[in-house]
This record gives sequence, structure tokens and C-alpha cells, in this order.
Amino acid sequence: MAKAPPRPRFFDRELSWLEFNQRVLDEAFDVEVPLLERLKFLAISASNLDEFFRVRMGALTVLVEAGAGCTAPSGLTPSAQLNAARQRISRMITDQYRCFNESLTPQLEANGMTRLLPGQLNSIQRSMVRQVFEQEIYSTLTPMAVSDDLHFPLLSKQLLATCVRLGPEDWGDPDSGEMPPIRFLVIPGGLGLSRFISVPSEKGLMYMLLEDIIEMFISEFCPGEEVEECVPFRVTRNAEIEVQELTPHGLADNMAEVLLARTTADCIRLELPDDCSDEVERLLRKHLQVDDEQVYKVSGPLDLSGFMELATRRGFEQLKYEPWPPVQPPDVPAEELMFDIVSSRDVLLIHPYDSFDPVVRLVEEAADDPDVMAIKQTLYRISRDSAIVKALKRAVDNGKHVTVLLELKARFDEERNLKQARELEAIGAQVIHGVKGLKTHAKLTIVVRREPHGIQRYLHFGTGNYNESTARLYSDISLLTCDEDLGMDALAFFNAVSGYSQPPYSYRKLEAAPLRLRDTLREMIEGEANRARDGEEARILVKLNAVTDPALIEALYDASQAGVQIDMNIRGICCLKPGVKGLSENIRVVSIVDRFLEHARIVYFHHGGDPKLFISSADWMQRNLDHRKELLVPVEDGASQEKLLECLETYFQDNTKSSELQRDGSYFRLTGKGAEPFRSQEDLYRRSREAVRRSERHRRTQFEPHRPER
Repeated sequence: MAKAPPRPRFFDRELSWLEFNQRVLDEAFDVEVPLLERLKFLAISASNLDEFFRVRMGALTVLVEAGAGCTAPSGLTPSAQLNAARQRISRMITDQYRCFNESLTPQLEANGMTRLLPGQLNSIQRSMVRQVFEQEIYSTLTPMAVSDDLHFPLLSKQLLATCVRLGPEDWGDPDSGEMPPIRFLVIPGGLGLSRFISVPSEKGLMYMLLEDIIEMFISEFCPGEEVEECVPFRVTRNAEIEVQELTPHGLADNMAEVLLARTTADCIRLELPDDCSDEVERLLRKHLQVDDEQVYKVSGPLDLSGFMELATRRGFEQLKYEPWPPVQPPDVPAEELMFDIVSSRDVLLIHPYDSFDPVVRLVEEAADDPDVMAIKQTLYRISRDSAIVKALKRAVDNGKHVTVLLELKARFDEERNLKQARELEAIGAQVIHGVKGLKTHAKLTIVVRREPHGIQRYLHFGTGNYNESTARLYSDISLLTCDEDLGMDALAFFNAVSGYSQPPYSYRKLEAAPLRLRDTLREMIEGEANRARDGEEARILVKLNAVTDPALIEALYDASQAGVQIDMNIRGICCLKPGVKGLSENIRVVSIVDRFLEHARIVYFHHGGDPKLFISSADWMQRNLDHRKELLVPVEDGASQEKLLECLETYFQDNTKSSELQRDGSYFRLTGKGAEPFRSQEDLYRRSREAVRRSERHRRTQFEPHRPER
């Protein structure tokens, strides 16, 4: 009897990513979540799926078309991955529209948010909608004729477009038996148009979708013609375009070419309503060159990600989460200079519960402080109206030496970063467009200040981007410090990425990818395994966004077999198989999906009772460890360690928003049965609020006399 082939030791990366998106979608089904937050989670799941198509499905399609025979660590070929992903996506889309049609739409209507179709308008509403059409929609959109001998319009940015099938024109001899050609128009979508058009109503919100209004007045675009069909559709193009960095052109020019190439890349998904005719489908498939598997017909409005606009609209606050505004940490008083605070003690912030303002304040105060000589900063993703970039520009005006490594290869933020880089260069900042062959993903700020005792370096290390907007939505960690060794390491790292200097193989305290980060992590994992084999207590706690690196997974398997207890909080992709007898029975993996996006990277090693705690910009993925400039930063201050470890352990107590990864790749939602419900994000926010209240009570019990002036 033939021996069964061994089971792969890793889950498939693509399928694991889709399971994460299913957990996002599950929040939209959860009746305990406020209604508009459920709609938001549905929109996020659709947006995530858009990105998956543009990046992962695009890459797999290219591999399959190239005949690549490589096999993923999961044992699947690109063709098998592509087929499995398509099957999983098909089930997910069915779930998305079941959620929208059966769960959300009736509840939205019951709470005063109603979508109107053309036949449901009264005379006042119809008059208002016509006015919007004539003044905005008709003036903006342009119909384009489509036939075999006419160029198909370029459709990009995943905007909804409209295909119009016209009735046959008088043509030829009606007795000849020949059929006149089918005539079509395509109306590309417009960037400046809102998807949701409010219409007058006595109470609540009544709205029409843009595509419904276009269909309602479609004859205005083709007067005198018979319209037989009007169909919205949406095109997704491959965004996995390779950056050619090693060319005579600069990276900025190459990135501009990449942005242009994305608008003309192959179509990898065509979305249509399920009542679309065969004639329209054939036309679009022919011109967009897509096959059967790339056509997705849906039973509701296209582009559910667009419903984020409705979910975040002002009003209906009773249908949203109670606001959790970030708090000003008591150890970072607003009335004190950041230089005075950080020079006296390390500051660890847990965002978004602790405000991101202290990080912004450090850069703003540095821009205006006469004793500051230089500011050096890495920027990966920045907000549209970035206060940090404004401060850097002001610093240049004030005569500071400003060096910014602004990563132009940050996917889907290239255009914004390119614009900001040019503006900073124009006013005299020294701007580096990343490192050839690598993305710079590390989050680092260095402020160099002349003080009475000499030169002092003020540092910020983070797990998240310098983006004030996402800092209110993402869970991240910041460390502010004046540690001398970290300061020297930070300068060495920055100089290595900004010039031709050789990066040090080892730093005093930092570890960096792509040189030593993986090796250091593996050595620390092996250290815990050796202690366990010697009968000592051994434990590893990990919080990351993704784990795919085979070498580190194998090290964790070995540690598990040695008896190390390993708890992992992995938000998204996890290729490690937990709980497998003889392989990973001591490894537990949980994932939390809640109102804030879990984004922090934290690593803990028991280390024989002398704990080692780190924050990092890097996930445990080959791309981070081999193809990016990343940092692993030790947290050594006692108070900061205590705060960080409490935060980390909190995530493993969650029994409300946490799911546990099973050895078959499925996730089991922890419900808190038999235990008091515990929600980690709620607890972390409560702790931040309580710290402020304790500080205020302490301040009220202290009396400070007014002293006479001398």
C-alpha cells in the first residue's frame, strides 16, 4: 500500500490572507456591533478584497501565465493557489452580498437610511435628482462609443463605469438576413462625483446611488436613440508592477512610469450585476480580454467598499461606536516641552488609546527650537495634510538641517509620497527616495540638539507610520528615548540608508533587516528552547500582523517540541500550524478583529527571568526580513517594560473579539462562555483613561503655594 505523502508544515499564504478577510466580514454579521460599524466592516472587507485582487491575484496570474513551476511552502503551485483562491473568493462574495441584502439593508431602512430606486421617487425628489444630474453628473461624465474598430476607453482606479447597449440603427437590406451590428456606449466613472446622492425626505436619510441616477437619465447621454440596456460594471487591474530601480533614470521617474503602467495593466477582474445580458458581458470580456474565471456577477450594488462613505457620514451617531478619543498620557504633560520630558525618562505610548500628539509635538518643537541642529526622519505612509511634513518644511525655513528618507515604493501611496518628496526638495530639505533594491519600512526620527552638556539625540521608534489620521485608527506602539546607545545605533542606521556607507553587521542595541534581524530572532527562540530542555521556565509572546517566514516558523516548531509555551497574536496571515501533536502542540495562535486595526509588533522572551521585550516595524515575512530595511528595538526602561508587557498579555485574555486558529486552518471565535466577557481594546482604553484620572487625583492632593516674586 502506497504511503500517503507528508502533510505540508505550513498553511498557504494566500488562503490564510482570505481567512483574515473573512474575520473582518464576520464583524459585519455580528449583531452586537453597532449597525453603521457593521456596514463599515463590510466595506473594509470589500476594500481588502480589492487589494487582494490587485496584488496577490495579479501576481499569481502573472506566474501562471509565465508557466512558473515553483511551489509555495504550503505545497501548492501558483495554478493551484489561483484556483483555490478563486473558489474561496466566490464563497466570500456570496457571504458579502448575503450580509448586505439580508442583514444590513433591512436594518438600515428600519433606522431611517433608505436607498431609493427611480420608481420610488415623488415629484419633489425627482425634480431635485434631475437637477443634480444636469448640473453635476451630465456635466462631468462623457459617453464614448465602442465597437470593434474603435478604441475601448481606458478604465482605471476601479471606478464604476456604465455600459449602454443601444437599439439597432437602420442598416442595409432588411430582407438580406444579415443582422445589424450591436452598438454600445461606455461612460467611464468620474473621480469627483459622490456615490451617494441625498434626496429630500421628511425624516432620516433617503439617498440614491450614482449608478441608479445615470440609468434613470441615460437617454440624456444618447438623445434620439433607443436604450435597450444600461449596466454598471467595474474593472480591476493588476497593480503588481515591478519597479525597475537599476536604470539610468532616477527612482522618481521610474515610479511615475509604474503609476502610469498600473492604469493600463491587464484586467484581472470584471464585476457585473447578475442580471447583465450576455451581449454586454461578451462585449466587455472581449475588449478587456478576461476569461470566465475573471468575471464576477453579484446580486446587489457593485463596489461595496464605496459604502464606507455612507457608514462614516455625520449623523446617526446612535448607530456607531461610542467615541473613544485618544487621551493625553499623564507622563507627557501638554504644558512641558518634549525635550524636558524625554531627557528625564523614556516614554512608551500605546496608540490609539494614548494620543499620537506627543510624537507630532516632538517634530514641531524641534522645528522651532533654536538649539536643534538637525532632524532626520523616515517616512513611509503619511496623511494627506501631514502636520509632520509641515513641521519639517518649517524646520528647513528655520535653518535646520533636515534629512528625510521618503519611501517612494510604499504601495498605493507612491503618488502622494512623490509629491511630498518634490515639495521638500524644492525648499532645501535633503530627501532620499529609499534604498535601491529595498523598501525602507523602519519608523525612526532623530532630533539632534545642542545643550549645555553637549550634543543630545532625541529618538522616536514606532511600529506604525507617521500618519496622524491612521494613528487614531491603528493599534501601534511608540518609544521616545534619549538612550545613548540607541542614539548611536539610530545614526548608524540612518547614515547607512542615506549614503554609501556600509551598514554595520551588528549594532549596540538595535537589530536591523535585512542583515541580522532574522538571525537574532532565531537565536532568541533557540535560547528559550535550550532553557526548556534544561528544565527552566521558557516562554515566548508574539504580536504581529503576519507570520510566513519558514525559517522562523521552523524555529518556533522546534521550541514548541522542546516545551516552550508560545502564545501568538497574529492579526492576518499565519502560515504556522498550531496545536499539531509532535510539532506545535505548545503553540497557540489568536487573532483579534475589533474597532481598531491591530498593527503593533511586539516580541517577548522570558530569557531566564530577565525578560527581553522588543517593538518592531517588521512582520515575520520574507519580504520584511530579506527585502526591507526594518528595525527591532529593545524596550529596557522598567516602567516602559511593565506597560508594554501588560498590553501584550491583555491581548491573550480577549474572549469577545478574538478567534483562535485551529490546526485545519479554520478559526474558532472565542465567546467567553463560562467567563466574564473581556475585550482587549476596551480594557486598554480603560487603562489609559484611568491613568489620567489617577494623575488628576494626585495633582489635586498636592498644594503648590504662590511665592513672592524676587
